Amino acid sequence: MRTRAAVAYGPEGRVVVETVELAPPGPRDVLIEMKAAGICHSDLSFLTGERTGVDYPLVLGHEGAGVVLACGAEVTGVAPGDHVIPVGVPECGGCPACLSTRTNLCDEYFAPGDQRPFRLGDRAFKGFCELGTFAEHIVVRETRVAKIRPDAPLDVVCCLGCAGATGLGAALYTARVEAGSSVVVFGLGGIGLNVVEGARLAGARLIVGVDSNPSKREAAQRAGVHQFVDPRAIADLPGHLRELTGGGADYSFECVGSQRVLRDAVECTRPGWGTTVTIGVLPGDQEIALRPRALLEGRRLMGSYLGNVKTRSQLPGLVDLYMEGRISLDSLISHRIGLDDINRGFELLASGTATRTVIGF
Repeated sequence: MRTRAAVAYGPEGRVVVETVELAPPGPRDVLIEMKAAGICHSDLSFLTGERTGVDYPLVLGHEGAGVVLACGAEVTGVAPGDHVIPVGVPECGGCPACLSTRTNLCDEYFAPGDQRPFRLGDRAFKGFCELGTFAEHIVVRETRVAKIRPDAPLDVVCCLGCAGATGLGAALYTARVEAGSSVVVFGLGGIGLNVVEGARLAGARLIVGVDSNPSKREAAQRAGVHQFVDPRAIADLPGHLRELTGGGADYSFECVGSQRVLRDAVECTRPGWGTTVTIGVLPGDQEIALRPRALLEGRRLMGSYLGNVKTRSQLPGLVDLYMEGRISLDSLISHRIGLDDINRGFELLASGTATRTVIGF
């Protein structure tokens, strides 16, 4: 079938909306009509040169929601008409990782794959995260499809496919924030605000938000931030945060992707048990630079990918949280656009104007 998709041809700052051929679903595949998709910094990084070794051209997009149109003969978990969120991390349900409670990183995620469902002329190409949600239709493996309740608004819960799961899960499933604890969140974009929501749900007594963009203050306070800190006005940021939290934060979250910010996130936590969760992706081949004694003093540094949320079995529960009014995804969506305006969406994200821009199909 023919469909329209936003194609990145290189780190050129823009995508091109093309009419492409989409392969039919194979035996284990699902054909989805996309209804909405969110624009994430991970998508932008393919246009700015932050990524290396990219196989262009590539259909961008890894956050979205849609409706199943057709299924391969071996698909059993979803059926035509089901409302779904396609996910970047699969859940096969049978590998050691899926059977463990310790991780969401299914063994299938690390298996080499070369699914190229999109074609333009004689070139077949992939979707980002094996998805490519900036397309009107996509074909993905069943293991990358989370079935959700049919009454959830797809143009809102689409954000749970990345920002929501990554942020909420980092607080609830990676760090496992405890009630009565203190939390510092660095970077108050879509992911950071969801970390704040997760910390609030967990019962944190103090949530400090750190961002150099003062326009983020209002949304951060709506999400649950008690104190907003602009780091540009503070000479010793870690020291200031330790003072605010009474000796150091119990938990900190780095949602920026910066060596310096990660170092500050570790240093602001309490010696003995402070936990830092790194979420932001450092650009290019940058490495982590930390003071070794900061960890020797009993602090912990943890990684988190998609919030340690098991995508097919746990992500639907996050949709339930939204439908029950316990999280407020609506307030995280700052702009809505059509697919033809996607480059304006990237500009809004790059300028810091947008928290989350949702594309409607």
